[in-house]
Amino acid sequence: MNIPRSCGVLLHPLSLGGPWLCGTLGKEARAFVDFCAEAGIGWWQVLPLGPTAYGDSPYQSPSAFAGNPYLIDPQPLVECGLLTSKELDSYRADASTGASGSIDYGRLFVMNRVLMDRAWRRFKTRPQLQTEFELFCSTHAAWLDDYALFAAIKETEGYQAWNEWPSALRRKDRGALVRFAQEHADSVGRIKFSQFLFFSQWHALREYAHAQRVKIIGDMPIFAAYDSADVWAHPELFRLDAEGRPTHVAGVPPDYFTATGQRWGNPLYNWPVHKKQGYAWWIERVRHALQLVDAIRIDHFRGFEAYWAVPVEEPTAEHGRWEKGPGYSFFKALKEALGELPIIAEDLGFITPEVTKLRDDLGFPGMRIVQFAFESEEDNPDYPHNYPRHSVAYTGTHDNDTAAGWFSHASESAKRRALAYMRASAKTFSWDLIRTAWASPAMLAVAPMQDFLGLGSEARMNFPGTAAGWWRWRMNPEGLTGALGRKIRRLSRVYFREKRGG
Repeated sequence: MNIPRSCGVLLHPLSLGGPWLCGTLGKEARAFVDFCAEAGIGWWQVLPLGPTAYGDSPYQSPSAFAGNPYLIDPQPLVECGLLTSKELDSYRADASTGASGSIDYGRLFVMNRVLMDRAWRRFKTRPQLQTEFELFCSTHAAWLDDYALFAAIKETEGYQAWNEWPSALRRKDRGALVRFAQEHADSVGRIKFSQFLFFSQWHALREYAHAQRVKIIGDMPIFAAYDSADVWAHPELFRLDAEGRPTHVAGVPPDYFTATGQRWGNPLYNWPVHKKQGYAWWIERVRHALQLVDAIRIDHFRGFEAYWAVPVEEPTAEHGRWEKGPGYSFFKALKEALGELPIIAEDLGFITPEVTKLRDDLGFPGMRIVQFAFESEEDNPDYPHNYPRHSVAYTGTHDNDTAAGWFSHASESAKRRALAYMRASAKTFSWDLIRTAWASPAMLAVAPMQDFLGLGSEARMNFPGTAAGWWRWRMNPEGLTGALGRKIRRLSRVYFREKRGG
């Protein structure tokens, strides 16, 4: 994947400001695209777009294919008569969770369901609206039927994990599933309807972004969540025991973020079965993603060469072992089915020469994080003067503190190295870090929106190895000023990263 020298911004749509309980794909998303276009930003990078579950992480979704119904903009549903303006009152953010506050996922979970219920009831009474919905359901049946049934069962079972369901439903007994689908046809239909709304709005937003010459980078977690439609519907593709429980789970050994490693808990893939099936599930997953975005950042790329397998009984990730991934045969199958792959390889952490060779042989750019440069007293690959052209430079990612937050908490020696290297000051550190990334040789430079806004640790998106309390930050839309856009464009022009044209 080759990208002309350019720049991007990292902001998940849920973090957009606006009147609702979270950011949506509506007016504020279009305003953000307009801001990017005016600022000369050519790439908008998002986090995974799937539904969130317990813990609110977009990296632990109940589906590798479904979209997040929280992102549905309710205003068009009023305009087409599926909701009333008064019904939106309870969906508005209040002073404590307003546009510059944080997402209240508990309230969002309840109120989004209420709105979808009401809209679905009215939608069913309007035959003139059915044709497009039916076409959507037919086109996406390969994943949508399983997901809608899975999500409906979870609702009736009090949102218990699928391995806690009654045996017949857990084992996907055909008769039991047919009876359930008949008895709960309304719930299954509503869930499909919410997916129809999400994908309709997302495709419209993407078309709008393309008209503004802004492309979108998506994010794909390498592993599926255990409590997901994917694992329930296709247990043969995962390393599970006879009772459907994982034997080993995914994670990483001790690293920069955590002394005991990160035990993610995702089941590992049964790669021999995937290979025997021609990697069909993965081909469809990537094909589906490329219908939504222009490039894909694959999280934990190194897992395709070797992954850290943690015995399920281990409480931390310290005592795992490296096991070989599918390697070249996997990507060969993807390329034969889909053509050249616009993939960015997240290659952070413990990276071996074998991982680097796989990445380079496939032609995928890797990632470099400017924050990481200054923790070591030695020259290292994260110093921008070492960045290859075929890479993507980030001031930080969703897992890092913000630039200002990093500077507040860094060791005194790291601060001295950073200030000296960048000829920076504490007052302007966020912009100094952005300028350094923009000046690097990397073909694409990206900064989280929090860094453009100069925000501190209060705006941090996630802290790896912790379970709750993250993913809640929302941007104040008043921060998207013309002055900020002009400042970004000037910087990008100096370092030849400006998106040109209308």
